[in-house]
Amino acid sequence: MLCLYTVFGMELRMTSTFPDISISTDRLVLRPFDMADIPAYIEMMNDELVTAWTDAPHPYTQVDAERWVRRIAPAHRTKGDGIALAVTEFLTQRLVGSVRLRNTDWRTLSTEAAYITAPWARGEGYATESVLAVAQWLFRDQGFERIELRTAADNTASQQVAQKLGCISEGVLRNARISRTRTENGTDGGWTDIRTDLIVWGLLPEDLEGVAEQLADAGGYGTYNDWK
Repeated sequence: MLCLYTVFGMELRMTSTFPDISISTDRLVLRPFDMADIPAYIEMMNDELVTAWTDAPHPYTQVDAERWVRRIAPAHRTKGDGIALAVTEFLTQRLVGSVRLRNTDWRTLSTEAAYITAPWARGEGYATESVLAVAQWLFRDQGFERIELRTAADNTASQQVAQKLGCISEGVLRNARISRTRTENGTDGGWTDIRTDLIVWGLLPEDLEGVAEQLADAGGYGTYNDWK
């Protein structure tokens, strides 16, 4: 898809969709979702932390997962809003999370990143590694100028990812998000909506300087290796 802008009488043509890609790191492969991901994706999306901090349907069903893989995720890219990538382990090929770019502004070359880590993969640094790889690809290969992250005020794990990436906290959107919490009788599986603040984080190309090397020293991983 192409966007057309007119500046001082000149027509500028700008690409407005991301390429259909895979991105690899030392430990991970980020790629489009496929039907084989559905069982693990259902399990991941029904995790309590995912339920609490996302607006995904709950319970998350086979129908929801098939709709995501077949229609929603591919259309997310082709319509120009962003791209949705499954995060998988390089060695085992198991699904360990997802990274999604959304609300992409092709004129300002900015986008918002959101990420989920499966409960069986937490504590490995996969969220930071996968978002770092996407950020490097965006800045170096796609010419983007800004990535925005928005984390719920009480979601400390998501905030730690932003901090490790070198994101700058830019402010708070008060009462801007609806999250979910267990009802008082939590054993019945019930959830209720609650309002929460959002912390806005910004990441610019210069903010990534030295981040990959620091992460590599701390956790044994660094920059992305390739994309195709």
